[in-house]
Amino acid sequence: MQSNDNVKFEQRGRIALLTLNRPEKLNAINYAMADRLLALFDKIEADGAIRAVILTGAGERAFSAGGDIHEFSRSIRNGADEAVRDFCRRGQALTARLETFPKPVITAVNGIAYWGGCEITEAAHLAVASEQAVFAKPEINIGIPPTFGGTQRLPRLAGRKRALELLLTGEPFSPDRAVELGLVNSMVAHADLLPAAMDLANRINCHSPLATSRILAAVTRGINTTIDEGLLIEREQFARMCATQDVHEGLEAWIERRIPTYAER
Repeated sequence: MQSNDNVKFEQRGRIALLTLNRPEKLNAINYAMADRLLALFDKIEADGAIRAVILTGAGERAFSAGGDIHEFSRSIRNGADEAVRDFCRRGQALTARLETFPKPVITAVNGIAYWGGCEITEAAHLAVASEQAVFAKPEINIGIPPTFGGTQRLPRLAGRKRALELLLTGEPFSPDRAVELGLVNSMVAHADLLPAAMDLANRINCHSPLATSRILAAVTRGINTTIDEGLLIEREQFARMCATQDVHEGLEAWIERRIPTYAER
């Protein structure tokens, strides 16, 4: 395990486990934590031994309560240009990195997921929530819209009217509701949260990592285009796979009724 003051990194087989590590601050994301996460994602992308990422929070209370209000309030006092540069662009860069990452990113939401914590969950490819999780979009309570992409991703996940109700009231909602809205894939008992996230990652990791990356790219790029443009993206991703050894191995393994070698790498 590697760690610093704000993020822990642990490799468990082919899975990277990242833990937001400011439990005394409800894992609020300060600028240093956001920068550390971006650096870790760069490292993980370059490591061929890692095929999936799980992101969770330290402690028993929170996944993440969002941005560090005390820190970004100083940026706001210094003017819009500084606030946009230091807070908004940094947060949007983080969620965009998660959304477009070429390996599956799974959030294991162990408690409070407010503000940016909810937006990270929106951006991640997949999410599992503890029965003790609670979500909210409370930015309106301090007079701002969400700044890490929440005004864009939540309506795409939940639909415009359901998203606007959450964005305009700031009211918390349960993990059951998060499942219904499409924000998370499933809710599990608190003690089962990390095992459930690991199981999901392992069920993905038994397949070709190249095909996984191509599917992620096709869905992420295609979801906000027309169907014709999306189909073109799909064809491009298929064509990129055709020249790879994984396709030939997958076809041969299927015909020979055996496990493909990439499942064992």
